[in-house]
Order: sequence, then structure tokens, then C-alpha cells
Amino acid sequence: MRKIPATEFKARCLELMDRVAEGREIFVITKRGREMAKLVPVERRTKETIFGCLRGKGSITGDIINPAIPFEAWETLQEWDELNEDDIPRRIGRTTVRKRRRSKR
Repeated sequence: MRKIPATEFKARCLELMDRVAEGREIFVITKRGREMAKLVPVERRTKETIFGCLRGKGSITGDIINPAIPFEAWETLQEWDELNEDDIPRRIGRTTVRKRRRSKR
């Protein structure tokens, strides 16, 4: 870690930045003998991609094939079965709706 006065830093700024980037040197910039700033290299991170970033962070617990609750307990399935019954006419608003059959022309 080398100390350098602010006036010298101003004159050689680009050269010192190149030395820091290439040689990983550290400079302490002083003003009237007091330390004011530090010029350090940037930490380089490996470039991560979004593919595989969650690999190894999850775990499988229990049965992943069968549902957590039986089908009979699913209210949505029961409602769906009720809506698809062909024999029972359904009331929508004030009218009774029956399933229409296509007539052949």
C-alpha cells in the first residue's frame, strides 16, 4: 500500500488507475499528509447465469406423484362434476338451461 499526495495523483490519475487494475496495487491518496482516500481494485465476480442458479437449493420431501389430499376433498373437482352432469338442468339467473344438442341439417 503506497501513499501518494493528491497533487501527484491528479497528474498521474489514469496511469495509477491502470496500475491498480492490472497489478492489483493499492494507493492511499493524501492531502497535506492526512489520508483522504484509497484507490483499490474492484473485486471481480464470476459471471453467473440464470440457468442452474437454484441447483442444489431445494429438496424433495415425501411423495411428489400423488396429491397431498385425496381427490374427494377437492371442492373444485366436486363443483366441476356438478356442472358437467348432463341429466340435471341447471338454473342460471332466472332461466333454466339445458344442454343443447346439435341438429343435423
